[in-house]
Amino acid sequence: MAGHSKFKNIMHRKGAQDAKRAKTFSKHAKEIYVAAKMGMPDPDKNPRLRTAIIAARGDNMPKDNITRAIKKAEGGGAENYDEVRYEGYGPGGVAVIVETLTDNRNRTAGEVRAAFTKHGGTLGETGSVGFMFERVGIIRLKKDAGDADSVFEAALEAGADDVQSDDDGHEITCNPDDFAGVRDGLEEKFGEPAEARLDWKPNTTTELDESTAETLLKLLDVLDDNDDVQRVASNFEVSDEVLAKLSA
Repeated sequence: MAGHSKFKNIMHRKGAQDAKRAKTFSKHAKEIYVAAKMGMPDPDKNPRLRTAIIAARGDNMPKDNITRAIKKAEGGGAENYDEVRYEGYGPGGVAVIVETLTDNRNRTAGEVRAAFTKHGGTLGETGSVGFMFERVGIIRLKKDAGDADSVFEAALEAGADDVQSDDDGHEITCNPDDFAGVRDGLEEKFGEPAEARLDWKPNTTTELDESTAETLLKLLDVLDDNDDVQRVASNFEVSDEVLAKLSA
């Protein structure tokens, strides 16, 4: 098992649900605000905004919260955020990419650096681990959206690169430049996706034992908890045995 999503699910089960939910909604609201402010407030004419809204709905963010963030941008909200990416190595030599939206670069850099240092990691320069990842578009459909064959055919027809179907649903990957077209093509056939976003897919993985994975989990949790951090990607891998222990 590689990636960050299952670890994130573990963190959410172990953490305070209400606090996690409120922080997640806040991150979505910030992304929606930035997307609407940079482009048009109409999601049909603003691909980034549409992606942000789909992500927010995937986390059950109330419609009123979404509307409020868009209206705030329409009203010329005074907040200005910079998109800053940080890269570094976590415990066990795991490569970590941290994407942020910040109104204070010095504050965010200091907090991200402190998180890495406290958990046995090292914050590097931009590009220090990025070469280990590929930028991809990811669309996830629920299992009952369609059977594996129909999803596969529709995804390839829409321009996707790969489709993986299992008991959790269907995961479609594509080139970032094709993301909007693939997402819209699948939505037309199967309805709004459970998740649709641009992400970092590791080209290589680093396997961790239970102790090191626990420390990495703490680092990822601290980063996820930071108000300026929008997304974290890493290239860890753990065995099913270690995953079961971490999930317990």
